Amino acid sequence: MDIGRVGVWHPGVGRAPATEVRQAAARIEELGYGSLWSSDGWGSKDPLVMAGIMLAATRRIVVGTGIANLWARDAMSMAGGAVALTDAYPERFLLGVGVSHAMLVSARGHDYSKPLTTMRAYLEGMDKAAELLPRSRSPRVLAALRPKMLELSRDRADGAHTYFVPPEHTAQARRILGPDRLLIPEQAVLLESDPAQARAIARTHTAIYLGLPNYLNNLRTLGFTDDDFADGGSDRLVDTIVAWGDPETITARVRAHLDAGADHVVIQPLSAGGPDLDDAVAQLTRLAAPLGL
Repeated sequence: MDIGRVGVWHPGVGRAPATEVRQAAARIEELGYGSLWSSDGWGSKDPLVMAGIMLAATRRIVVGTGIANLWARDAMSMAGGAVALTDAYPERFLLGVGVSHAMLVSARGHDYSKPLTTMRAYLEGMDKAAELLPRSRSPRVLAALRPKMLELSRDRADGAHTYFVPPEHTAQARRILGPDRLLIPEQAVLLESDPAQARAIARTHTAIYLGLPNYLNNLRTLGFTDDDFADGGSDRLVDTIVAWGDPETITARVRAHLDAGADHVVIQPLSAGGPDLDDAVAQLTRLAAPLGL
């Protein structure tokens, strides 16, 4: 799978009209990015369906799910969908699977009490389903932050997709995964050099995730405290999670993840007023050359 070093993660691909998604995917591929990821967020369209739409609109780029929520489909359905896309677009689909978050899982009517056990059993179900399908299983990565899920990513998957993490976490994850598993962190970015404006936009992003215990617990292991989590995040936390500034500053953060052991970094352009696919493409256009694409 020729995924390159830098890709794109953006919630807009799961929310915008299909025509706009096709155009954005084609442009992102033209700019030289190696991947494009669809998410299974609240209010988003089905990420496997969106992956099929983006794959059909492009010729080279790898499309990933970041993530496909295991609570949204049983193991046989997940395996079957992944195999269908892999069969139609060989070496271009990468399945990312995750357990999501307690409040989102509860809203679906499920019990989130044992996410690691649930993931382990789910992967076993996928493997059993794959034995009945007309080709071997598709490559997969797990949404992982803490050591035990990273260990499962190493032992039962092709690697890990991490989110809302700094390069320090990437180095820790690489040590757990070992040298031969994929490590694909997400990095939020913003082409804005005014500190007040950049941090105001960044806080609209960080505030969403600071309401989710999985991210708070992970940030605590990196030295952040409850004081950092108040009011959308301290300046220190916001600056750690969001790379803002000129193209060179953002490129340096991406390089820091790669130097820390990432195989591939997916950048998420932030916009004033919330996710904006057109603005994201405009930022990606400005960043392509500095990123060496």
